[in-house]
Amino acid sequence: MLYMNTKDKVMYVYIATNRAKTSFYIGVTSNLAKRIWQHKHKYFKGSFSERYNTDILVYYETFSDTTSAFGREDKLKHYRPEWKIELISKYNPTWRDLYEDIR
Repeated sequence: MLYMNTKDKVMYVYIATNRAKTSFYIGVTSNLAKRIWQHKHKYFKGSFSERYNTDILVYYETFSDTTSAFGREDKLKHYRPEWKIELISKYNPTWRDLYEDIR
């Protein structure tokens, strides 16, 4: 799949989880607040996020181009669950919902 580079657009790679911290959703977006709002309101019916209630933003990174963002997303999706937990815990030790910080 081809993606155009956008010079002045910030891209976000993020991890959302459920209350039990047993499922992880990893995604890319150019509007993180809107995208997490969609997770919280089950906007996409039948989606992974709706089925597993991954509506708590626990981690995100910023990128200046889509190629880097999608590359990082792909890498994170291949992380073992233990590595995802370690990454989140390093930057968000209490696993608090970061949504309020970005709204």
